[in-house]
Amino acid sequence: MPKTIVEDNIDILVAGAGLGGTGAAFEARYWGQDKKIVIAEKANIDRSGAVAQGLYAINCYMGTRFGENNPEDHVRYARIDLMGMVREDLLFDMARHVDSAVHQFEEWGMPIMRNPKTGSYLREGRWQIMIHGESYKPLVAEAAKKSADKVYNRICVTHLLMDDAKENRVAGAVGFNVRTGDYHVFKSKAVIVGAGGASNIFKPRSVGEGAGRVWYAPWSSGSAYGLMIGAGAKMTQMENRIVLARFKDGYGPVGAYFLHLKTYTQNCNGEEYESNWFPALQEMVGKEYLDPEASHVSHRPIPTCLRNHALINEVNAGRGPIHMVTMEAFQDPHLEEIGWHNFLGMTVGQAVLWAATDVNPKYENPELTTSEPYVMGSHATGCGAWCSGPEDISPDEYFWGYNRMTTVEGLFGAGDAVGGTPHAFSSGSFTEGRLAAKAACKYIDDGKAEGIRVSQEQIDRRKAEIFKPMEHYKIYRNEIVAGTVAPNYINPRQGLDRLQKLMDEYCGGVTVNYMTNEKLLHIGLKKLNTLTEDLEKIAAENVHELLRAWELKHRTLASEAVFHHTLFRKETRWPGYYYRGDAMKVDDDNWHVLTVSRRDPKTGEYTMEKAPLYHLVGDIEDKALAELKSKIGRASCRERV
Repeated sequence: MPKTIVEDNIDILVAGAGLGGTGAAFEARYWGQDKKIVIAEKANIDRSGAVAQGLYAINCYMGTRFGENNPEDHVRYARIDLMGMVREDLLFDMARHVDSAVHQFEEWGMPIMRNPKTGSYLREGRWQIMIHGESYKPLVAEAAKKSADKVYNRICVTHLLMDDAKENRVAGAVGFNVRTGDYHVFKSKAVIVGAGGASNIFKPRSVGEGAGRVWYAPWSSGSAYGLMIGAGAKMTQMENRIVLARFKDGYGPVGAYFLHLKTYTQNCNGEEYESNWFPALQEMVGKEYLDPEASHVSHRPIPTCLRNHALINEVNAGRGPIHMVTMEAFQDPHLEEIGWHNFLGMTVGQAVLWAATDVNPKYENPELTTSEPYVMGSHATGCGAWCSGPEDISPDEYFWGYNRMTTVEGLFGAGDAVGGTPHAFSSGSFTEGRLAAKAACKYIDDGKAEGIRVSQEQIDRRKAEIFKPMEHYKIYRNEIVAGTVAPNYINPRQGLDRLQKLMDEYCGGVTVNYMTNEKLLHIGLKKLNTLTEDLEKIAAENVHELLRAWELKHRTLASEAVFHHTLFRKETRWPGYYYRGDAMKVDDDNWHVLTVSRRDPKTGEYTMEKAPLYHLVGDIEDKALAELKSKIGRASCRERV
């Protein structure tokens, strides 16, 4: 029988120790000198989270000290890339603090490349700076470890504890050790969720011998969402999944190649193809979101999803594969070295795959394709918990007392957990952790966590629930028909296969070219409900399978939210990420809003609502674009005359 280990009298529990969680622990110590801070991490804090392997760039840095960008610029950028659907108060708040986080990394020893001419950080794009990032996570982890009273590695947090004295108030969390199987109880005044988003909820392109090759961290099991949804927190923009253009089969990222190596794409005939699709696409989304002529002049980026749309449709038209032209850049020995280092320091699987399949980007332009969808709020999507913003800039509808606090009292989010803050990436997630921690300390100091009570009944009930898959296996293991097939249970692998298949086929995955509609979504929800019922009889042969069982349960909760949100938003807001075949246009008249959901923890019923979308950052860029368009128009007239 597993031991029960109780950690009591915690002030701040940090669940998940990626960049968001480490930022939270670090900042919590600054504002809470006398507070007990505990970290619970599924892996090992030194190499956990989405940046576990390392990064070759920090993708969110303003550079205000160098006169490069300001926070308002970043809000405008994210707003256009997400087709308007962002929480501008949260984005601005992150952007005005993120530079200080990056400077902190450098003080800790992060080797950030510098421009030898200017002394500023070496950029590969407007928002990205180059780093030697193999040591990124260990450096940040060290600061978190020094800040926390205790770090519990190898703890899979499965549920949040709720206060028995006051409804809708958090009281800690429970989970188990993925090595020993011990049951862990964390009683805490506040909880900051820094767990990861969801990979592997849609069927990946790489199966069979390539299984495990996905772009986003394969261990990111949607726990940021599963924990919060399970506790009854409101979620937002869960329909806003992301699809990435990536090097085929190895999922190598393309950003550094496009931005730093100045590569570009071609179809199978060696032709530029994107612009061919823009006129029809402009009819779908409107000139506000796609105006290639003005974008070309102003360098205003064309939304990522719309570039995906062009790639997808070019392939469907029979002019694939799409190649990235690397042969030109790789003739420069320096750029060739950067191209290889980019993967060796971040996505080594891509370099290995090229070597294994005899692809040398110096002599052969490698293929690109689009990935399966991912659901993770810190990268380039707006999905996550509906959180309060900062008191100095948030409208009333976006503010309820404490920055980054969810609609559950005392429950805060950072990174993937926070909805409406795309393009935060690693540095932005760390920053959000800091902001959440400062607010959590104030929440406690204001006396909002007084009188919390956790009954032994709740603790025992969660323990029985957590270990039920192992008990189920013990009871029915002798009734296996053949291999792993059993009449009385399913195992985690079987459950994951079912989840990925139904998400792929009914919620707009790769095999249906990201297409869905109301009928498909209803069928998918029905099948998902059946799967959820079957997961009550999931079996785990050992502690490792128990981990996989709970990862699957979290993925399923996240997937359910994706289904409900996709069904609710009756438009195609992000062509190239997914398509509503029954509503193929952007509909700003009815859907220029944020979507918000809540799953009732007792009944499992969903409530959906629209929330107002406020554009808080000024229209300076819009005026500039209008002037550019006017100039372009006058020039065109003169040419015609």
